[in-house]
Amino acid sequence: MSKGKLIVLSGPGGVGKSTIVKELKLHPEFFFSVSATTRLPRPGEIDGEAYHFVSEEKFDQMIEEGAFLEWAEFAGARYGTPNEPVENALQLGKHVLLEIEIAGARQVRKKRNQAVLVFLEPPSFSELEERIRGRATDSEERVLARLALAREEMAAAGEFDHRVVNHRVEEVVEALVSLAVRN
Repeated sequence: MSKGKLIVLSGPGGVGKSTIVKELKLHPEFFFSVSATTRLPRPGEIDGEAYHFVSEEKFDQMIEEGAFLEWAEFAGARYGTPNEPVENALQLGKHVLLEIEIAGARQVRKKRNQAVLVFLEPPSFSELEERIRGRATDSEERVLARLALAREEMAAAGEFDHRVVNHRVEEVVEALVSLAVRN
C-alpha cells in the first residue's frame, strides 16, 4: 500500500475553504483531522467531531510534548493539528487534507517538506468582499479588519505549491482530488 499525501488548504477567510472541505468529505480516499482548540464549544458542536476542546493547560502540555504538526493563535484562541491521527491516516494510504491558516501552512512546510500546499484564491478581491459582507454577521469594523487580513493573506499566495481560484466548488474539489492522486 502506498503512503497517502498530505495536502494543506489555505487562503483568506471567506474564500470558501469550509465549503470545499464539506464536498471533499464525500471522497473516502481523504482523511480530515480534528483540530484541538482552547475556545469553548459553540451550540451544536460535539467534542471530538468539530474540535477536541481542551484547556489552556492541556494545550501547553501538547505543545511541550510535540503533539502538534502545527498550531497557531487565532481570534483569541489556540488551534492545533494533532500529529498522530495525521500520520496514522497517511500510513494507511489516505490523503490527509488540512484546512488551516497560512501561519500553520508555514509550520507544516518546515516539518514536512513533502506536503503539498494549496492556496485557495477568490475570483477577485471584490467578490471576496461581497462574500464577507454577505454573511451579515460582522460589524463594519470587523468587516474592514477581515478585509485587511485577507489582503495580507493574499500576499502570501506565492509561498504555496499550487494556487486554485474558487470559481466553482466542483472545479476546486476536482483539482484537489487530482493533486492527491498525482505521483
